[in-house]
Amino acid sequence: MMSAEILSAIGQHPAPLLLALMVEAMVGYPDALHRRIPHPVVWVGSLISRLDLAWNTGSASAKRWAGIATAFVLISGSVTIGLALEIALTGWLGLVLLMLIATTGLAQRSLYQHVQKVSVPLEQGNLAGARQALSMIVGRDTENLDEGGVASAATESLAESFCDGIVAPAFWFLIAGLPGLLAFKAVSTADSQIGHMDDQYRHFGWAAARADDVMNFVPARVSGLLICIAGMGGWRIMARDARKHLSPNAGWSEAAMAGALNVRMGGGASYDGEWIGRETLGEGRRPGPTELKRGLTVYVRACLLLWLIVGALIWVL
Repeated sequence: MMSAEILSAIGQHPAPLLLALMVEAMVGYPDALHRRIPHPVVWVGSLISRLDLAWNTGSASAKRWAGIATAFVLISGSVTIGLALEIALTGWLGLVLLMLIATTGLAQRSLYQHVQKVSVPLEQGNLAGARQALSMIVGRDTENLDEGGVASAATESLAESFCDGIVAPAFWFLIAGLPGLLAFKAVSTADSQIGHMDDQYRHFGWAAARADDVMNFVPARVSGLLICIAGMGGWRIMARDARKHLSPNAGWSEAAMAGALNVRMGGGASYDGEWIGRETLGEGRRPGPTELKRGLTVYVRACLLLWLIVGALIWVL
């Protein structure tokens, strides 16, 4: 049995993580606070944009090395800030502040709310409203998607973001404390902004994309398992289709969700007018409003399962 001393030596005790998960699910990052103090991801995104503007120039080799330097700046800076905060935050007050800071790295509430904003108008037959809400959470072109395309894209985003926005940051907080959590969020934000395979970012964003692949490797597979348990099925589809995805990690949670809902997701999509061919995940018909709503239920159950696992770790320790 792992002792508290061992866990303390390699990372963070699970108690602050469980508190952070619960508090974030209840209040998220309130809009009133965001208007006064922008979410930390906004700060990271602004830094990435500045580095992109200043360093993403020259030859392919120069861009590759500049991208590596960008990833180093983001990771080392995040780890340094995380360590400084952990050293400074001591006692009960420090524990509370640590927990509150950790909530900014989680996205249970905001992810549910964003996908629900797609689900509600879709159920009401308001396809234009659903497309508009979807455009806020996916990178693909949404203006020509039909009902099935909107539901599929939203369900895919829900499944993938369950890993990126909840399981992975929780995993890195548990393994490496606040430095791990902040480093993951910085890498994840960089991957979203510059980790693309188009001409502009193919070389500059390479390091960010590879770092994100490494940091999501274990959480992605854990996410798939949680979705299968929460959805009471999907194991066969996850095992069969997870590796069909263009991403080495996103396919695990997406295939698990497709299997749990008994639907077919994925397939080609248009990004900035460019058609990207992708394989399908799952089998059966495309998801619709009903399946998207069921997907939200599976998502909530999967989040609660994560809470139970963290709670069990507290009990064991």
